[in-house]
Amino acid sequence: MAKKIVSKSLKKTDIEKRLTVPSKSLDCLPPLGGKHVADFHVKDESGRVWKFQIYTRKKNKYLKPVLTKGWREFVCSKELRVGDRIVFYMEKEEEEEEAGAVSYLVRVEKAVKIFGAVFAHKPSQC
Repeated sequence: MAKKIVSKSLKKTDIEKRLTVPSKSLDCLPPLGGKHVADFHVKDESGRVWKFQIYTRKKNKYLKPVLTKGWREFVCSKELRVGDRIVFYMEKEEEEEEAGAVSYLVRVEKAVKIFGAVFAHKPSQC
């Protein structure tokens, strides 16, 4: 069963530069292993695997995690816009052979706008 770890309506900076994620979600993202950077793979709703890099500040109590490498390619490919929503899930394998293995999933929800205001979100078809 997949567990939702991040759900975020995208802002201008998320579209143009990097995706900031809540610090509380760090426990569910790949371990940084004492470093401030880690690569991880995420599968989208079409089955394509994306490689992202999570980055945190080096010397600060507030780590401020962001997705950097791979994020802009994902944004452009999915034609994401301000107001669209991105949802990340974590799934732990329970079968004996891969018990404890973690995989990540991402779902895009396109904003439905009426007169310029976000009315709802619908799952992406890509």
